[in-house]
Amino acid sequence: MTDNISGKASSGMSPAALLVAGAFFMEFLDGTVIATALPDMARSFGVQAVDLNIGISAYLITLAVLIPASGWIADRFGARKVFTLALAIFTLASVLCGLANTVDQFVAMRVLQGMGGALMVPVGRLAVLRTTPKHQLITAIATLTWPALVAPIIGPPLGGFITSYADWRWIFFINVPLGLIAIVLALRIIPDIYEETRRPFDIPGFIATSVAMVSLVYAMESMGSQHVNTALTLALLVLGGVTLTYALRHFRRAPWPMIRLDALQVPTFRVTMYGGSLFRASISAVPFLLPLMFQVGFGMDAFHSGLLVLAVFVGNLTIKPATTPLIRTLGFKKLLLINGALNVLALLACALLTPQTPVWVIMLVLYLGGVFRSIQFTAISTLAFSDVPSPQMSYANTLFSTATQLAVGLGITLGAIGIRIGELFSKMLGMATLPGISFRLAFVAIALVCLLGMFDTLRLVKDAGSAVSKKQA
Repeated sequence: MTDNISGKASSGMSPAALLVAGAFFMEFLDGTVIATALPDMARSFGVQAVDLNIGISAYLITLAVLIPASGWIADRFGARKVFTLALAIFTLASVLCGLANTVDQFVAMRVLQGMGGALMVPVGRLAVLRTTPKHQLITAIATLTWPALVAPIIGPPLGGFITSYADWRWIFFINVPLGLIAIVLALRIIPDIYEETRRPFDIPGFIATSVAMVSLVYAMESMGSQHVNTALTLALLVLGGVTLTYALRHFRRAPWPMIRLDALQVPTFRVTMYGGSLFRASISAVPFLLPLMFQVGFGMDAFHSGLLVLAVFVGNLTIKPATTPLIRTLGFKKLLLINGALNVLALLACALLTPQTPVWVIMLVLYLGGVFRSIQFTAISTLAFSDVPSPQMSYANTLFSTATQLAVGLGITLGAIGIRIGELFSKMLGMATLPGISFRLAFVAIALVCLLGMFDTLRLVKDAGSAVSKKQA
């Protein structure tokens, strides 16, 4: 496999990494910002707010279907062209979402927006990974990971602010100037990476992964809803499991698979796929659980709840400059174990919060939680690609993106299931009258999932990822 790369990897902070991170932020923000605007949007369309959940689901399912194909598309047509096209599709769909007058129009435009997002994230990351020297990978990955941490935290309060002081349509219109600027910059600074070998499109693999991803994502959405259709959910889980098993067998045997599984033979990549996915799922539940606990459990209004949750965002942001020195000082294995334990403790600390807890204590707990999850997220994402050979990078990136998409869906589902388990246990233990007890017990369940993900880290060798964690001469 050979690559044609125009442009040079710059020393220090890569302009391409900054641009891709900005595009990621726009894409991730759009997935979360409409949550608080749903009631106003529903009134505009003349429907119930719950009916608009299909707009979120359609977006997530489109991402799930197209992300596995993104590697082939980028290799065939070139990262610069595909990334720029993805930005154009996303920006155009944003305008059309803002102009929609019916639910059907809105859902159709969200599907179009999901098509742009599905290509934007993996292709942008691939362009950065393939042009960044190993010893600069920590800085590049740290730049690429902050949107995934920050957007779910600031999305809901931002959506609420725009809806309150302007109109919900501006949630989408605000993407237009940002998207146009990003398109111009992408044409100038994104390297034109493509594969010279024209491999055929893997139609059986695409169909199998599409069915598996749609079934699993929809089943997880269903488990997270208030009214679960048990028969349908079980049928989707079985269908998703069977088609995913078939897809994995097909990828091992096909001469030109959509996703090669070779990268799973790399120990560092394998650990970040298994244990790392459990961690990503557990932290994806936090932005879902915190506002619910504060508003439903503690009786706070949306504004004060949003202000408290912003402490997580501040923690994410302030620790970024220290992440690289920490990885270089401790190495990946030691840092992931120490910081992983601190993540578990931070989640358990959320379970101890009550309406009587002083505000400064709540903010300190959330701030430290933001610090620990940011370090862990960056370390895991960097370790994933630290030992992957360049020819396997495209496949590894597609596999990583697909697993991340499933982990985010699983996280929200785990949060919802955790609340139900909390309700059950609080009744069994005679604690049902305690404020927010079901949400607090849900944090205990999420902490256990995070702890379970840490056991995979023990399998790492002492100097895992040393090509990245130590400066090169």
